[in-house]
Amino acid sequence: MSRIANAPVELPQGVTATIAPQAVTIKGAKGSLSLPLGHGVSVVQSDKKLEIKYSDPGLARMQAGAARAHLANMVRGVTKGYEKKLELVGVGFRAQVQGKTLNLTLGFSHPVNFPIPEGITI
Repeated sequence: MSRIANAPVELPQGVTATIAPQAVTIKGAKGSLSLPLGHGVSVVQSDKKLEIKYSDPGLARMQAGAARAHLANMVRGVTKGYEKKLELVGVGFRAQVQGKTLNLTLGFSHPVNFPIPEGITI
């Protein structure tokens, strides 16, 4: 049986949490993220920790564990940010940035051009 919801989420220096009745917003140096909470799940802030509470041992307990994991990932996202590394394996496969477009040569008869979204750095 998982006990993920019982562990508090630490808020590092420079990270703030705003708790509404059915949502939590985390703000930090790299932006702001919001999480809607399921029915029967609530969040309580004490000092620099967020504690997840749930009302019944059924569905709300499962949702509380998921909410705790999401909140921990949100704190990581607003402090360190997210990073995804792409490894191209194959002869002639390559990726180039041309202005605001990512040009991928992946073995098709044509290059794949992907517009880079705002806020994404390559």
